[in-house]
Amino acid sequence: MEKLIATNKQAYHEYFVEDTYEAGIVLVGCEVKSIRLGNINLKDSFAIIKNGEVFMLNVHISPYKMGSYNNVDSKRTRKLLLNKAEIRKLRAKTEQKGYTLVPLKVYFKDALVKVELGLCKGKELHDKRQAIKDKENQRNVQRIMKEYK
Repeated sequence: MEKLIATNKQAYHEYFVEDTYEAGIVLVGCEVKSIRLGNINLKDSFAIIKNGEVFMLNVHISPYKMGSYNNVDSKRTRKLLLNKAEIRKLRAKTEQKGYTLVPLKVYFKDALVKVELGLCKGKELHDKRQAIKDKENQRNVQRIMKEYK
């Protein structure tokens, strides 16, 4: 059973999501408690591959209010847990021009915190405009369908 905690809506606007991977994340206890309360922000976050390991940067996890000296920096670099084969595929893709790794969702799977990592290619301005136009047209169609029912 999955319980969705946070989504990166801006990523879907800024990038074309080509492929997704599920990754575990290395956290400290007080960070998990803070995530359970929903105190996580994925805006402007990204992932890099360094020395055969994947790291997530710019993810803001607010300090746990009831924590003490165990609280860590809210924007620290966090390691993601993936298979070697997946890391090799991601490295080959991200070395191509225009591809990047972006965290799309954070959720609980059973008792574990998981991150949905997207292999993304950046959108250009005209693509973003087209996506907004399509979304507005879809809303109008839904509105009209609702009136006729």
